[in-house]
Amino acid sequence: MSREVLLLLGLLVFTGAIKLKSEQITKDWWERAGFYQVYPRSFKDSNGDGIGDLNGITEKLSYLKDIGMRGFWLSPMYKSPMADFGYDISDFRDIQPEYGTMDDFKKQVAEAKRLGLKLILDFVPNHSSDEHEWFKKSVDREEGYADYYVWRDGKPDPNNASQRLPPNNWLSGFRGSAWQWNEKRQQFYYHLFTAQQPDLNFRNPKVVQEMKDILLFWLNLGVDGFRVDSVGCMFEIPADENGDFPDEPLSGTTDDQEDFAYLEHIYTIDRLENVEMVYQWRELLEDYQNEHGGDKRIMMTESWSSLDVIKPYFNDITGREGAQMPFNFRMITELNSTSTAYEFKNVIDSWMSIVDNYHTANWVLGNHDRSRVATRMGEQRADALAMIQLTLPGISVTYQGDELGMTDVEISWDETVDPAGCNEGQENYALKSRDPVRTPFQWDDSNLAGFTNGTKTWLPVGPNYRTVNVKVQSSNAKSHLSVFKALMLLREGDTFLYGDWQTVALNDQLFAVVRDLKISNAYITLVNLGSTVQTVDANSLVSKVPKQLYYVIVSGSSQHTIGETVSSKTILLQPYESFVLEARRSEDTKMRAEVCERWLL
Repeated sequence: MSREVLLLLGLLVFTGAIKLKSEQITKDWWERAGFYQVYPRSFKDSNGDGIGDLNGITEKLSYLKDIGMRGFWLSPMYKSPMADFGYDISDFRDIQPEYGTMDDFKKQVAEAKRLGLKLILDFVPNHSSDEHEWFKKSVDREEGYADYYVWRDGKPDPNNASQRLPPNNWLSGFRGSAWQWNEKRQQFYYHLFTAQQPDLNFRNPKVVQEMKDILLFWLNLGVDGFRVDSVGCMFEIPADENGDFPDEPLSGTTDDQEDFAYLEHIYTIDRLENVEMVYQWRELLEDYQNEHGGDKRIMMTESWSSLDVIKPYFNDITGREGAQMPFNFRMITELNSTSTAYEFKNVIDSWMSIVDNYHTANWVLGNHDRSRVATRMGEQRADALAMIQLTLPGISVTYQGDELGMTDVEISWDETVDPAGCNEGQENYALKSRDPVRTPFQWDDSNLAGFTNGTKTWLPVGPNYRTVNVKVQSSNAKSHLSVFKALMLLREGDTFLYGDWQTVALNDQLFAVVRDLKISNAYITLVNLGSTVQTVDANSLVSKVPKQLYYVIVSGSSQHTIGETVSSKTILLQPYESFVLEARRSEDTKMRAEVCERWLL
């Protein structure tokens, strides 16, 4: 053990300040990483067709490195008819031609490795496209494939003897029955999502093995892990002795019989078999690393369910490990522009209640399915949310453009392409469409935001692109992007690596995150969520706080400058202002280090 390591251990022992928790002492590369979600269709177009592609992403990977990311996860780029824009996969081992070729993907892997970025692939195991070879063979009842999907006979229609009704009342997340009649096979197939996305049958061992082989295929190409889409949907209740599935009970929350919320999905969502499948995939990743070496391969899982459902995805009572990152969507689902500081604290504390000492927290503010942070929380709070997310312990996940404060874009009915919106019809499409959060990334103030050198884009570019873009914000020290980059750099410091933490709701609108190493500088994130001036005494937040604190990061609306000082007893926050203050303990730190060094000697 090196002298430097012994010195650090001595400092920790001497002060008694640090608890051995995974969010405080990094175990591996991913535990304090910033991850960036790339939505390929909207990130960067390299060939002028108005659609983002792999070469465009590769061209801009240096941007991800520049803003402090350690990895990025790529939404589906697999071969697909694009009924659900890549989540309907017709070949799990090939690239969608709109996005490029397998050679383009290999070049991206190589460039990511050159830059020291980890590449995480979106893995979509629940279903395939109805144009997949497997489904075609299943329709034909070809040997080995007849049971690859969830097929059932229909019920007789009492009003029409020549017709069949769906096997039960199960609903699709995209409206209407989850059962689609196939004329050739003369049976219904189950589809949780669109009719073009038939659900695979995970009770078939051949399907389970097929999905494991797909993971190995991409691991062999050099990817560093997977984000598992819709992890709670893979298994349905086993059929009874007659091969039938029961109806799901009514939820009582809506009278719309075609709306997914009409039923309680007790037979189709969040069955324990989904968790067991995740454990098997984690074992596969561990076995791969043991055989091939290199850094840890990781797994992220997507579930929007309650905390008691999500918790087992970390591990089971026997110690079997699951996902390193069951996604934490609480800041998306539980908070909005009217949320109080107390609600922020409750959301954070409730998540931490399921993260034990051997696992790591993660914080997700947005993604390609939900309204953007700046729209959902208010543009004036964009910096505040970034400060909260990036000064909390653990992993951050950023959806492309949120670091710029990009907002939802109004999309007309004629421009709408998302099936979730299209299926609602012209009157209600805006309630369900995800197009507003998937518009092209805004690189600069040139034509079409520098996204393409062509003449059109697959979705309209946001009208604010001339001011909300990378080029303009890079030259403004108080822009959303500059604040974001400063936060990403700050969280690399010792206090954020080793320090203790706490969240404090000082009143309805004043929220604080405190990071304190005791033997080093402390940091106080202060966020005014409301419209009135607030005053804070830092002595109520940090012990032995110096008389003067330093502004190290300030929101764009703040009148303060970096390096400016403020009395620790009287800190004013203007409406919607946020900043990070540093409590410097240089002399105290020097003394402790000298004492510990002598102790070690």
